[in-house]
Amino acid sequence: MTGGVLLVAHLAFVAWFTLRPLDVPWVMPANLRPLDGLRADLALGWPEAARRIGGGLALLAPLGVLLPMASGRLIASPLASLLNTVTAGALLSLGIELLQTGVPGQVVDIDSLFLNTAGVALTHLALVPAGRSWLRRRTRARLARAPLPPEEPAQGRTPTIPRVGIAPWSDALPPSSP
Repeated sequence: MTGGVLLVAHLAFVAWFTLRPLDVPWVMPANLRPLDGLRADLALGWPEAARRIGGGLALLAPLGVLLPMASGRLIASPLASLLNTVTAGALLSLGIELLQTGVPGQVVDIDSLFLNTAGVALTHLALVPAGRSWLRRRTRARLARAPLPPEEPAQGRTPTIPRVGIAPWSDALPPSSP
């Protein structure tokens, strides 16, 4: 429940941040060539490049934890969890980029798709295995403290099979005369 609420809140923030119209005097053309935007960021110098690249990595990074948390499957297979989370993050990033084509002042950049997806993957790899391990330890400790169920008698229980039918019982109806 908490994971779902946090996920919706984060996605609302991302939608507001990335899909709001910007009032700018001119707009750069769309970047559809991979790594050109990163090269341009690096050409601006390390402080500005770190800010831009870090912002691209951080935008969707919380999804690396929030998506598995919202699905309630932190104990699932680690590889499947990573693949599902990264795929969902990449598709969300792609959806944002496609929606930005109709927003004034926003520019499509293929490198932001890569950075957003890498941010989701890095966050997932850094935090979810530790969370999974913590949940497993907590579950084992809870099971160790839980009282054992009472033992069944040596003969066991007599099974009861309820009679469920579609029509009324035939032996409950009076015989019909021809």
